[in-house]
Amino acid sequence: MTENLKGLGRDARRARKEGMPAVLRRQRERLADMVAHARATSPYYRQLYRGLPERVEDPTLLPVTDKKQLMGHFDDWVTDRAITHEKVRAFSADPDRIGQRFLGKYMVATTSGTSGRRGLFVLDDRYMAVGSALTSRALASWLGPARLLGATARGGRFAQLVATGGHYASFAGYSRTLQEGGWRSKLIRAFPVHTPMPRLVAELNDYRPSFVIGYTSTIMLLTAEREAGRLRIDPALVLPAGETMTTHDTDRIARAFRTTVRTIYSATECTYLSHSCAHDWYHVNSDWAVLEPVDADHRPTPPGQFSHSVLISNLANRVQPFLRYDLGDSVLLRPDPCPCGNPLPAIRVQGRAGDILTFPTDHGDPVQLGPLAFGTLFDRTPGVELFQVEQTAPSTLRVRLLTAAGADPDQVWKTADRELTRFLADNGLSHVTVQRAEEPPRQTAGGKYRTVIPFDPSRPGARP
Repeated sequence: MTENLKGLGRDARRARKEGMPAVLRRQRERLADMVAHARATSPYYRQLYRGLPERVEDPTLLPVTDKKQLMGHFDDWVTDRAITHEKVRAFSADPDRIGQRFLGKYMVATTSGTSGRRGLFVLDDRYMAVGSALTSRALASWLGPARLLGATARGGRFAQLVATGGHYASFAGYSRTLQEGGWRSKLIRAFPVHTPMPRLVAELNDYRPSFVIGYTSTIMLLTAEREAGRLRIDPALVLPAGETMTTHDTDRIARAFRTTVRTIYSATECTYLSHSCAHDWYHVNSDWAVLEPVDADHRPTPPGQFSHSVLISNLANRVQPFLRYDLGDSVLLRPDPCPCGNPLPAIRVQGRAGDILTFPTDHGDPVQLGPLAFGTLFDRTPGVELFQVEQTAPSTLRVRLLTAAGADPDQVWKTADRELTRFLADNGLSHVTVQRAEEPPRQTAGGKYRTVIPFDPSRPGARP
């Protein structure tokens, strides 16, 4: 199947109209093409796939990969021999290069992750174009031509609630859009999630966006501001992402803003993985991604049951192939057709829940801070490999840090403490005590890390 970047949008719309047989045909062909490309250009995959059939259309024939394996073989994993881990690491360490083209070709994105391993991702133009095409397909499905036209007539402005100051996928993509200019750059504005809430509300009121896209925890905080009458915007669409939502959450947002609410389940490894429908099911974009719910031994989990984990294959990014990649989330595949009429596979997701910290204040109104605000702060602190903030009392934070190899733990803490104290003061929380923990971040029973842990008075050792 021949493709060009400009034709991807047309193909995405055509695939949806033609139904699942056409979607699955594209999936098989693109998987076979990606496997062949990986074998030919990636030493890591060439070795991993030795002994497999010459053409692979069935993903279950492939070995499972994960972040630890791929990041550990970074230089042999990437398909462009000019790319090295050291070059990408140095590029991502420079905030002045956010959104710029690495090696003149690629976008770099980073994650701190919850598995204890920082991710370095290299995204090619094909990946970015597919993401844009599938987002456009979702927008058309969510709003329809008339409402899209109405939103455009009201300015068509997009507000992105993002973590800034780092090479995160959403902010790096936004930064590239501004740098490369064009009409899109005039219709989008990033709002840092660490902005104190009164200022964020004032800026959004002034901007009057038609579309609000951002992290779930921040949008939930803005929902409370809308309910209180302080936030006075009327977007055509609110799109929370990055953290698991309940039907109660989406219904509350829809009531507060009197608008359509849709959500995204995705990851930096595959930003276009799925989009939700009116019945709160995530529909997998199976023409460009493979999703496999599996048990602990990576065997298929039957529809209707939550899986132990989920494997994904990104069929667009050819410079850094993700094939049968263990994402670590628990998902349930719907066993029957979704009532919304979308033929794409429908899933529900467990995990990725956002934690919001609530602090008492002298004036009576509590201050709430979303987890991403803390993530932004620590990710931009040199020498922090992993962090965990636990609210051990209503006005006390205990900070656990894992420092990078070669970094001075005392100097890293000094910088982190200074930045955290400043951030709290900016939000009217100068009275909050910050404590340095001697122990490293703690894993959950599933092996992941909660970066932010709210106060729980029932927890052993908790102080009122």
